[in-house]
Amino acid sequence: MTTNSHHASRRLKLGGLLLALIAAGIVIMGMSTRASHDDKLKDWTDKQAVPTVSVSHPGGAVDGSQLILPGRFEAFSRAPIYARVSGYLKNWKVDIGGSVKAGQLLGEVETPDLDQELLQAKADLASAQANVSLAETTAKRWQDMLKTQSIARQEVDEKQGDYLSKQALVKAAEANVQRLQALKGFASIVAPFDGSVTARNTDTGALINAGSSGSTALPLFEVSNTRKLRLYINVPQNYVSRIKPGGKATFSVPEYPESSFEATIQSTSGAINTSSGTTLVQLLVDNAAGKFLPGGFANVNLQMKDAGGILSIPASALIFDQNGLKVATVGADQKVSLKTITIARDLGKTLEIQTGLTANDRVIENPPDGVTDGTLVNVATAADQPSKEQAQPAK
Repeated sequence: MTTNSHHASRRLKLGGLLLALIAAGIVIMGMSTRASHDDKLKDWTDKQAVPTVSVSHPGGAVDGSQLILPGRFEAFSRAPIYARVSGYLKNWKVDIGGSVKAGQLLGEVETPDLDQELLQAKADLASAQANVSLAETTAKRWQDMLKTQSIARQEVDEKQGDYLSKQALVKAAEANVQRLQALKGFASIVAPFDGSVTARNTDTGALINAGSSGSTALPLFEVSNTRKLRLYINVPQNYVSRIKPGGKATFSVPEYPESSFEATIQSTSGAINTSSGTTLVQLLVDNAAGKFLPGGFANVNLQMKDAGGILSIPASALIFDQNGLKVATVGADQKVSLKTITIARDLGKTLEIQTGLTANDRVIENPPDGVTDGTLVNVATAADQPSKEQAQPAK
């Protein structure tokens, strides 16, 4: 009986010790797990305090060998024709759209006032010629009388001077007649060169006023040579050095959206417009088929020989503050460095950068608010970024 009690007491002690050990193990494991969780929470909190950003290297220029700009057509030669004489339009011979040759009659002007002035000038010339004839006869007669010493030398000189004066009056009258006859020739309005009539702003019987000094004065006709056209575009200063006369370009027009046409660079203005920062470039277009119209719009594609070191970045990477345009880059120490840039071309979602970046820079695609120089960031890896399928909302 005593032995059994001793064994039972021993088992109870061992059981209690085992339970104590188990309880101690549970307590130690709980404390360890809690400490581990605290460390992980602290690491997670510290990590969340540092913004995570996506970076990319600047790419090559978008369509770096091309520059697409809007342009306008103008006639190769264009002449607004104003009246040189006043009167009434007697008739017109060619309407808008009509083809004309150099010297072809476009219209005639009736000039009643000019006709009367011409008649008066001719009469004045006839009177002057009669007077000079009489003065010549008188001068010769007084020269003969001088030989007989019957008159004074002074009187002979006066008659000779009167004769010379009358000769000058004849020349003046002749010049006036010729001037009016030249003006009368302008009563016939003719085409200055081969082309087509692109405007007619008068009609039969209309009052014609000479000259074009009035701000609202319209030309009677407008003749344009449209067999060749000039195509004008404004090229940004960054690209001017790569525009060479004789270079080729292609263009498209709204009338033929599926077609592309060729033009040749003829010249540049040689100056930068201070308000737009561009230079005017002139291209020549063959329009013998008459497909293009003066004043029309065109999209011009200039072929660039090289990209000129221009890099491209997403438009979302741009930072604009009181100091200008900047881009946030990440260095090897995971710290932000703000770099000042200049934009070569804004393509909407993409920007072409002229200066300020290199191809090895790591550019933050969407910089967080308040980012400054020296800000510590985490760079997202490819595994951290959601796939396209994950990014799409569930249907």
